[in-house]
Amino acid sequence: MTFNVGWDIGGAHLKAALLNEKGEVLAIYQQPCPLWRGLIYLELAVKQILPLLPTTIRHHTLTMTGELVDFFVSRDAGVAAIIHTMHNYLPQQTLFIYAGKQGILALEKVTAQDYEDIASTNWLASASVVAQKIPTGLFVDIGSTTSDVLLCQNQAVQAMGFTDSQRLQSQELIYTGIVRTALMAVSQSVYFHGQPTGLMAEYFATMADVYRLTGDLQEAHDQTEPADGGEKNLFASAKRLARMIGQDFVDLELATYQQLACQFKQQQKAQLQQACLRQLSRVCAVEEIYFVGAGVGRFLVQEIAADLKLPYQNFSDFFPTALTVSEMTIADCAPAVAVAELSRTFTL
Repeated sequence: MTFNVGWDIGGAHLKAALLNEKGEVLAIYQQPCPLWRGLIYLELAVKQILPLLPTTIRHHTLTMTGELVDFFVSRDAGVAAIIHTMHNYLPQQTLFIYAGKQGILALEKVTAQDYEDIASTNWLASASVVAQKIPTGLFVDIGSTTSDVLLCQNQAVQAMGFTDSQRLQSQELIYTGIVRTALMAVSQSVYFHGQPTGLMAEYFATMADVYRLTGDLQEAHDQTEPADGGEKNLFASAKRLARMIGQDFVDLELATYQQLACQFKQQQKAQLQQACLRQLSRVCAVEEIYFVGAGVGRFLVQEIAADLKLPYQNFSDFFPTALTVSEMTIADCAPAVAVAELSRTFTL
């Protein structure tokens, strides 16, 4: 039996998915990969995953967003460096690159002219799989750093933009996530003891602190160092939130800061809901659409769907699985699963 592996190379994490010939998802892997610190961290993450894979791999297929990190002088330089690094560990005859609108390219066919299509198109892989599975849907992938909101209709992704710049304008890409996003990027003010209170424009806390306090963040998804390099518990998270509003936290006030965390959550959710409503406005019969959620923040997608009284489906539901016990799920690593699935039926 042969297998297909999809790799999603981000700026903060490396994710991989293993599928068999039947399209069953056998394993999901995620490793921290702070690529902004250097390519050595990508190499270390790859070395952690490779020994866990079978030897009979038909396709290793790459998709990426890691070319965006400021370690690279340009996006093109990042794409080239990531491909070169992965080529050092994966056999050329099995190495393929997802190039967005072009589909999957064999490594030897990739040129510098393809880099624009390769850069930051992991969202299109996931959405393309969803579009094949449903008549009309809104695919929303909320990750640790960014969120994608995409209309799928008539078995195609109805994207308004394809580059990051275009997608930021169309709100199909929103730079907000449930782990790494700084609080000052989500909110300008909150209510504290009944008073409107501004936030300090300092990197004192992240949304991971918020979702630890609300109980929404799973430990397996909490892989990024806190803003102060401290602990990842409720009291440390509350202390960091307190700094954002010029307060000192004491243990007896935990419930107060859990309520404050709910305010930050609602503000982030409102931003994402507005992006969803923009895409829904493109559909005549909204009652016929349903939400498909992916990413470690998909609990927000489910909540938004419920608020709008529209049905919800988990990205994981589209795939047969033979997963053993794993901290990560199919929906946690949607782009990696998607490129593995797309490569499964790919022929030269």
